Amino acid sequence: MKETMEMITLTVNGKPYRFMVGDFEGCIRPSETLLDTLRERLHLTAAKRSCDHGACGCCTVILDGDAVASCMTLTADCDGKSVITLEGLADPVTGELSPLQRAFADNSAFQCGFCTPGIIMSTQALLMKNPAPTEAELTEALSGNYCRCISHYQVIRTVMAFVEKIREERA
Repeated sequence: MKETMEMITLTVNGKPYRFMVGDFEGCIRPSETLLDTLRERLHLTAAKRSCDHGACGCCTVILDGDAVASCMTLTADCDGKSVITLEGLADPVTGELSPLQRAFADNSAFQCGFCTPGIIMSTQALLMKNPAPTEAELTEALSGNYCRCISHYQVIRTVMAFVEKIREERA
C-alpha cells in the first residue's frame, strides 16, 4: 500500500512556506495543529500553549482576517491561507512595535503577559474589520481570551483610548 503525501502552502507573516503533509519524518502529520507548526517548525513562540482546547485564547492568531485558536486549527486545513502572528505585527525591518503593541506597552495593559499575545491578536483582528469598535464590540471580540491576572479592565481602557486617538488623527 503506497502512502500519498499532499503539499500545502501557507503564508505566515507575509512569508510563504511549503509543507509536505504525511506520516513520514519531516512531514506535517495530518493531526498537527497550527500552534505546533508555528512554535516547533517556524520558531514563532508568541502564540502560547495553555488549555489546548480553544477555550483560553492564548494561542490566538489571525487566519485570513479572523482571530482563531491555533491549538484547534489543523495546519493541513490551512492550505492557501495567510496567518499573522504577534511577531508579524512589528515592523519586519526595524523591529519597531505596531501602534497597537506600543499602546499595550505604554499603558501596561497586561500583568504577567502570558495571555497578552492572544489578546492583542484578537484585538488586531477586530480592528482590521472595524477600526472604530464600541466597548461592547471590543468586549465581545475578547470574550474568547481568558486572563487570570484580570488585566482585561486595563486592556479595554487601553484599546478604547487607542481607537479614540486613531479617530482623532483621522478627523
